[in-house]
This record gives sequence, structure tokens and C-alpha cells, in this order.
Amino acid sequence: MAAPKKGRRAPASQGHPGRTLILVLIAMAALVGGMFYSNHLTPRLGIDLAGGTSFTLAAQNQPGKPNAINETNMNTAAGIMERRVNGLGVSEAEVQTQGTGHIIVNIPKGTDAKQARQQVGTTAQLAFRPVLTTAAGAKTPEPKPSPSQSGKGGEKATGGKGSQQGASPSPSASSTTQGRAVTDALKKPSAPPSASASDKPSTPPTPPVPGGADIPPALQKQFAALDCSTKESLAQANERAAGTKPSDPVVACKQDGSQKYVLGPVGVEGTDVKDAKAVFDSQQGQGWIVQMDFTSNGGKKFADITGKLAAKAQPQNQFAIVLDGSVVSDPRVSERLNGGNATISGGFTQQSAEDLGNMLSYGALPLSFKIDDETTVTAALGGEQLQAGLIAGAIGLALVIVYLVAYYRGLALVALASLGVSAILTYTIMTLLGPTIGFALNLPAVCGAIVAIGITADSFIVYFERIRDEIREGRSLRPAVERGWPRARRTILVSDFVSFLAAAVLFIVTVGKVQGFAFTLGLTTLLDVVVVFLFTKPLMTLLARRKFFASGHPWSGLDPKRLGARPPLRRRRTAPTQTKEA
Repeated sequence: MAAPKKGRRAPASQGHPGRTLILVLIAMAALVGGMFYSNHLTPRLGIDLAGGTSFTLAAQNQPGKPNAINETNMNTAAGIMERRVNGLGVSEAEVQTQGTGHIIVNIPKGTDAKQARQQVGTTAQLAFRPVLTTAAGAKTPEPKPSPSQSGKGGEKATGGKGSQQGASPSPSASSTTQGRAVTDALKKPSAPPSASASDKPSTPPTPPVPGGADIPPALQKQFAALDCSTKESLAQANERAAGTKPSDPVVACKQDGSQKYVLGPVGVEGTDVKDAKAVFDSQQGQGWIVQMDFTSNGGKKFADITGKLAAKAQPQNQFAIVLDGSVVSDPRVSERLNGGNATISGGFTQQSAEDLGNMLSYGALPLSFKIDDETTVTAALGGEQLQAGLIAGAIGLALVIVYLVAYYRGLALVALASLGVSAILTYTIMTLLGPTIGFALNLPAVCGAIVAIGITADSFIVYFERIRDEIREGRSLRPAVERGWPRARRTILVSDFVSFLAAAVLFIVTVGKVQGFAFTLGLTTLLDVVVVFLFTKPLMTLLARRKFFASGHPWSGLDPKRLGARPPLRRRRTAPTQTKEA
């Protein structure tokens, strides 16, 4: 006789369903704890539900580009602004053009208005220019004849190592690695003292030109008159520098006003930057920096310019990283850099580094803008619509509960418990997504959450009907729960996959508020799979062991008589026939 086959080991959900339920409860407790730890107990609301701030930006004419304000550039600028302030497309910031020269930006309440203003108002025109000369940021004073300006006294005043132009910096003053230039804002190139100009009081003061740099006299005069020491003069200098053609040299100020520069034509443009991101540099103690990756063409340009600068003396072995006319940093170069990337440092905070990386990644605006108007938007209309939507959702949920109780009776408890778990997971995740990715709950997103109630309830119904089918075939509850699960699982996965695919396509091809609906629908669809697999199925396995459900109580929803179950097939035993002996 053949040995009887050993029964297959029960799956984990059948053998140890309690462990799976405990894991779900731990996950729920962790999410709720994360809400309290982050001090965010409610979801971040969109502008239609919470109000916010509205900016009106007016496009400005560009120097040398009389026809720059056109429909193409305005639409491009609006798209870049939306990507900057909207991130993944779920923060509910609204950007739209108005007329021929204005853009309206609506920022929901809870968003840092100052940060948003910087994101939409900064042009983010990036350029790498070689440094021709540099000096302290204050305006060069006019010389006044005095006895001290002649004779030995003057020679003594200009003496010392500090007056040596083009002196090589100390090794610690610069740091370069293969493929990346690391700037150091705290270690500035030594500026020649203004006293060196006092040896010749009869001639106009001009800034020293290290290494024999060929600077036109007109540009030298601008450099001497340039003042970076006050906020007003710094803003004016940045505006003038930003309007200079890339092929022309320019005088510019450092971001903090401590230095001023004469810069050569642009060597590498910001359009050659492929990606930029904020990175914390703990190895060299730079703190927060912005790491940039160039395109293939930009990498070649960067290698060429660093190769030329490496052969020159201080300060002409430096290049200035210029953002909107302001010098962010001025790294020294000691060798040709072929790696195709570079870093910007300069006392960044995490937020400022992330903002700069964000602006450089999404591209520079084709136009410059000024904020014409800034107003506060109320949420009165959205609040009324939200109230009506919540009432409609409550009515729909109540009808679902009535249907479940009337048709499935005791099984309705399983469905309601699963809906409760799904609601808790959805609420906590939406709340935590607010401070992490900027997710904002708007009216379409609320509609997506309401639609998800039907999707989740449909998954329970599919599973319950599979169990009932097995009971109608004459099986008891415990085998019915396990045999009905594989068939129900396939149906649930296919259904949720179709819903998630529709949500993904809708999220990709749409913009604005519709993306909130698609995002919420996709999120709740994924949570439906998690809840059915990790909560509903293990809970049914546990309840199948209880007498109330296993015995088919009339109020359990699994009464074989009410379901029209067929009696189990039994083979009749036939008595062995006896043969009479002849």
C-alpha cells in the first residue's frame, strides 16, 4: 500500500494569523505616534479648504531682448514656477498665466510664504565666469594729497607681504578633488590693500590687476566705483550684473557684500547643469553644499575652463559661480577637472541649499519678474463645499453599513473593522505626507478618499462571496475560508491593479487639483491591498475557529441553510457479497 501523503503546511496567515494582526496594530501605533511626535495631528489642507496667499508677478523686459515677453516664454516660466513650488504635484500650489505679461501664483496656508516668494521670484540664471581681479566690497575711496602720500612714509605704508599682488594662497585655502571643485566661503583670496594706490596720487585710483589681466579702463572705473557694502547698493549691483550679456565681462559683488570682482565672459552656463541637489558634506566640514552634475557638453566646457585657469596665478586661477548677478562662491582651481560635476558651498543652511538645488534642477526662468501684488485668499467657498462633500460621504458610508449588516450580518463586523483600519492608515499617512512631501488635502482629494470606500468594501464582498460559494458546495467554514482565499485574492489584485493604473495615468497626464484626486485614489488603492491581505484575511481565519461562525449561526451570515448549501456527498457502504460453494 502507498504511504498516505502528508498534508501541506498551512500558510503563515492560516497557521499564525494573530502575529499578522499584531504587526498591523504595531504599524498603526507607529504611524499615530509619528503624528504626535511631528506635532502634525491634522492633514495639511489645500488653498480651497484652508485659504492661503496669492502672488501676482509681472514680467520684466530683458536687456537686449525687446521681444522676450511672449506667450512661449510666459508658459515656460509658469511651468518652471509650478515645478519649483509644487514639488511632486500634490502640494496644491496653483500657477497660471494672466494676460500677456502676468503670472498668478496661489500658495496654500501652511506654506512658508517667504520661501515660496523666493522660489517664484528668483530667476536662477547660473553662470561660471573666470575671475580677473577682486577686492574688498567697499567703494574705493578717492585719494587726498597729504604729506604721508610721498616720500619714505608712503613707501613704508605699502610695504609688507600683504601688498604682494598675486601671492599664492596657503595650501589650506583651497581644496579640489577629481571632477569637483569645492569652494570655501570662509577663506577668501587675499585682497590687495587700497594703500597701494597712494604711491601715485596724481593718477586716478584703479584696482590692481594681478598677473597682467587685460581689463578695459571703463571697466576698471566701474570696479573702483562699485560699492557692495550696503543692502541697496548690493541689490543694484546684482541687477546690473544679471542684465549683462554672457559674452561681456562684468563687475559683480559677492552674496554677502564682502568682495567685489571683475569677471570675464561666461565659460559655462546654467543650462549646462543637468541636476543639482543639496548634500551635507561631513568629510571636509563644508556643511550643507549644492552638488551639480553637468551635461556631457557642459562637462567638456567645465574641463576646458578649469584647465585654462589652473595655469594662471592668483586670483586668475579662480572662477566665480554667479547666480542672478551675485557671486555665490569663488573656488580656486589647481588642476583640470574632468569629472563632470562641481559643488557650491558658502555657509548654506539645509533649507537654502535645498532651495538652490531645486531652482537649478528645474531650470532658470526665461524672464525676470517682480511681485506686483500679494493678497490673502479665504476658504469660505471651499469650506461649504467640504461640508457638503463630507455629508455626502457620511450618507454613502451609512448606506454601505446598512447593506453589509442586512446582507452579511455577522460578517459586517469584519468589513467594518477593516474599513476602520483603512481609515486610520489613510488619515495618518495623509497627515504625515504633509510635512514630508508637501501633500495638501483639497476637495478632489476628499472625493478620491470617498470613492475609496466603495473600492475597499468591494474587496470584502468578493472575499465573502467566495467563502459562501465554498459553503454552498458543502464544505465547513474553516476549509471554506482557506479554499476561497486564492480565488478571491486573484480577483482583488486584478481589480485594484486596474484602479491603481487609472490613478497613475490620471496623475501623469493631468495638472493642478486633479492630481490630488489621482494621488489619493492611488494611495487608498494600495492601502486596500494591505488591509485585505494583512488584516481581513487573518481576522477571518481567527473567526472561523469560533463557534458562533463555525457552527453557521443564523446571524453569522454563514448559515448553510440560508445559503442553500448541499449536503456533503457520502459514499454508501455496500455489504460484501458471499458466494455459495457448490
